[in-house]
Order: sequence, then structure tokens, then C-alpha cells
Amino acid sequence: MRIEDEIKQPLFHDASQKACINLIFTAGWLGVRQAAAFKTYGVTMPQYNVLRILRGQHPRPATVALLIDRMLDKTSNASRIVDKLEEKQLVTRRVCPANRRAVDICITTVGLDLLHRTDNDVNASPAVAGFHHLTAEELDQLNYLLDKIRTNS
Repeated sequence: MRIEDEIKQPLFHDASQKACINLIFTAGWLGVRQAAAFKTYGVTMPQYNVLRILRGQHPRPATVALLIDRMLDKTSNASRIVDKLEEKQLVTRRVCPANRRAVDICITTVGLDLLHRTDNDVNASPAVAGFHHLTAEELDQLNYLLDKIRTNS
């Protein structure tokens, strides 16, 4: 559905305003659908993001600073997210032997299992399914344009 119809606004100041509003609206639309997919597994989108980062690091540990640097949502509180994941036994924390002021964070087997179970469901979710309607060329162009927006800011 066109953005004009979604938000019931037939006119925009210009094409860049329309594109910006469309991008913000679509990001929210994707977020709601992804949150619903993750809720089934008892994790939030930021928690899922941290688990994916830790899976990419596995078996090496990560630090909170590394998580903050790689997180999609830079406003999330990484320490609090790690606390929640540790309560769920999805990650472990221990003092770094090389630097006693640092804390090593590792994903557990339970965390890896949860990600393995979510992989197919997340890729089949309504949020991701919309991307399957785009060709490889369209996806490349979309990624190029999104990168270009951030690069020229």
C-alpha cells in the first residue's frame, strides 16, 4: 500500500520528505512485526540483536563496548540487555583474565539453540517476507540507497 494511503496524507512538501516519512513508517512497520516474531521466544528485538552479535563472536567472548558498537539500536542499554539475557541463561558473564576491569560475555548453548530455532521463523515472518517480493537487483539497489543516505549525512 502506498504511504499516502497508509497515513492518509495525500500531499507531501517534496519527494525527500515523502521518502523520509516512508522510511520511518516502514521501519516501525518492520519493528512491530519482528517484535511479534521474537515474543514467541521470550526475547525482545534488542536482546535478539545481542544474541546474534554473540553468535558471530562465538566462541570468542565479547565486551559491552563491542556490543554497543555493533548493535542496531544505539539507544539500547547493552548492560541491561545482558542482565536480562543472563537471567534467561542465554549468556554468561565473567571477569576477563587478561584485564580484570573488563567483563567477557559469551553466548551459552541455550542461547545458540534459541537462535537456531528462531532462524527459520524470523526469515519466514511477515517482516522479512516482504523482501522476498524484490529481485536481487532491487535488493542491491535498496541497500545501496540506504547506505548512500547514511554516508551523505
